[in-house]
Amino acid sequence: MSDSTKPSAPNIPEVFLKPFEPKDHEDRIYTHWEKSGFFNPDICIEHGVAAPDADTFSIVLPPPNVTGTLHMGHAAMLAVEDILVRYSRMLGKRTLWIPGTDSAAIATQSKVESEIYKAVGKTRHDLGREEFLKRVYAFAEASKDTIINQTKRMGSSLDWSRYAFTLDEPRYKAVMTAFKNMYEAGLIYRGARIVNWDPKMQTTVSDDEIEHVEQTDQFYYLKYGPFVIGTSRPETKFGDKYVVMHPEDQRYKDYVHRQTLEVEWINGPITATVIKDESIDMEFGTGVMTITPWHDATDFEIAERHKLDTQQVIDERGLLLPIAGEFAGTHIKKARAAIIEKLQSKGLVDKIDEKYVHNVATNSRGGGTIEPQIKEQWFIDVNKKFILPHSEIPGVASGSSVTLKELMVAAVEHGGTDIFPERFKRIYYHWIENLRDWCISRQIWYGHRIPVWYRNGEVFCDTTAPEGDGWEQDNDTLDTWFSSGLWTFSTLGWPEKTKDLATYHPTSVLETGYDILFFWVARMVLMSTFHLGQVPFKNVYLHGLVRDEQNRKMSKSLGNIIDPLDMIAKYGADAVRLSLIIGVAPGNDLPLSEQKTKGYKHFANKLWNITRFTLTSIEGYTPQESIPLTERDTEILSQLKSTVNEITTDIEKFSLHLAAEKAYHYVWHELADQILEESKTILSGNDRAAKQSRQAVLAECLVTSLKLLHPFMPFVTETIWQELPKNLKDREILMVAKWPVQK
Repeated sequence: MSDSTKPSAPNIPEVFLKPFEPKDHEDRIYTHWEKSGFFNPDICIEHGVAAPDADTFSIVLPPPNVTGTLHMGHAAMLAVEDILVRYSRMLGKRTLWIPGTDSAAIATQSKVESEIYKAVGKTRHDLGREEFLKRVYAFAEASKDTIINQTKRMGSSLDWSRYAFTLDEPRYKAVMTAFKNMYEAGLIYRGARIVNWDPKMQTTVSDDEIEHVEQTDQFYYLKYGPFVIGTSRPETKFGDKYVVMHPEDQRYKDYVHRQTLEVEWINGPITATVIKDESIDMEFGTGVMTITPWHDATDFEIAERHKLDTQQVIDERGLLLPIAGEFAGTHIKKARAAIIEKLQSKGLVDKIDEKYVHNVATNSRGGGTIEPQIKEQWFIDVNKKFILPHSEIPGVASGSSVTLKELMVAAVEHGGTDIFPERFKRIYYHWIENLRDWCISRQIWYGHRIPVWYRNGEVFCDTTAPEGDGWEQDNDTLDTWFSSGLWTFSTLGWPEKTKDLATYHPTSVLETGYDILFFWVARMVLMSTFHLGQVPFKNVYLHGLVRDEQNRKMSKSLGNIIDPLDMIAKYGADAVRLSLIIGVAPGNDLPLSEQKTKGYKHFANKLWNITRFTLTSIEGYTPQESIPLTERDTEILSQLKSTVNEITTDIEKFSLHLAAEKAYHYVWHELADQILEESKTILSGNDRAAKQSRQAVLAECLVTSLKLLHPFMPFVTETIWQELPKNLKDREILMVAKWPVQK
């Protein structure tokens, strides 16, 4: 079909007299959707769009950071989720998509602290807790609108009447209740364990917030008595008085477990103890190592197994302690060269590798280098047995004695929750198998404060403060992932037994990036199975990372960031959505270029022109059930039904990339290139019956194509739908029109 075809009939809507420009329609269409109320399943039921007893489809939006802006990862997530939601709504399901934002406590506090210091030269301690928190809350509230408005620009059909924030009052009640319940079950405890410590922000950091940055340093081979040990961090070695080797390493068969020997070390002779442990890799280096239990997680676990002493070498600010002798009070970054110089003077340096490439743990939220420390913190015990009173989890009976790790495995192993793509199940199991107790306390002020109070040795835990004088609340706040772990049910009103909770939980799908499978998805399973005895979601759909066209990670340093808002402004939200879906299977990374997005803008124009031609061709046509169809037209409708069935099946299987590609191919190559082109001859001919047959087919093809494309391209399809003759539409708004299910 030629895109230059002009309508010849005067009654064709005027909007089709000029090319489709997304910016002329998108805001108006989204406002129209919002005013209709159909984002809310209750309104859909009220207006007969969904039956009161219809199947449900529910999904919670992974809450974006209130201080952030929309990036391509968010855009991909929103596109996938909105496709599933719009499809389910058109099927007539009671469809709920819950919006929300995350406080992202560490990131938000860090940003506000930085801005205050730049503006007035004051720290949070100068302002005091109450005043500082007022400023953080004000900042978060102002920032919230930015990310919400950007989310709407993607066409996201979220039920904004149910908006949730991880620090609002209902979520506060849920978090306090969850802490109390787990504390009373003996699963939350306070103890000294090794944690990720950020000296810059002076707080523990979740494993989820660690970013490993590749760095090139020197690697030192040091003489430790008769052994040679390797390290990139000589500044931690002052407390190393244990030398560890594998019990089956024949090179060290003459040494016995717990044997002691005198060795010359950094500040003079020390007594070293031999420890035999099977965790040692005999193939790495010399197969022998000294351990620093206070400042390394692996070393800490070895020390715990063998009940070894631990000594702190570096303080919370990154300064060396008195154990370092002459180096005490020196920052570790400055001390390293001086320590090596001293070791060299004592003949204890065997050799130095000048180019040792390794990953250094940093706080992704604040940029500080992580310094592991043993600290008194709050933890969730993932290995302790408890009685689960009520269970709807496959493979776990009510009243079972289980651990949290066992619940997390059972939820997936027995089919309660399925993970797409399948290959990520193995990764999920491996992560849980190696899961340590979860440190849930943070030394920041912004967040849910731990609901524990102290008075003269007494400890009180409840959702509200105790009565009486002299009580002091714990200063720490909870890890933001603690509240995020409750997200599927706290957003539905838990701990109250709400209608929403009974109707929509477990949710149908959790859609997120594969990079947080372990951190967020697994912890949601942990929280939901414990607190509700239910899996949090029936399916997990994992999308990949969005990369540039050379498959590189998008970053400011590479200058290859593609801003979804810029692309929406240039090519429209529909083109952005299609570019993020077509050509990428679940769990695979997506190479994206601006040219790809531009190409789908052309497709939106093609659909616009198809509509213009079709409306011109069926001017005066009235749908009739008794119109006899030609053999060719019967074939066309049969092909259309087959396409509908294939696309429906693909969406049900979460193969959205295939569904979108098939819809695109049908509309461009079948409908436009073949059906419309051959229609020109038929419609200009004198065979009235053939003309009438073809008009009926064109009307059916257009209406069905708009419905098939709507979940993928909601703006252009809804814009067109609003201009169609009333006798072609089953509902006034395409968003709630009936999906063209075929048998």
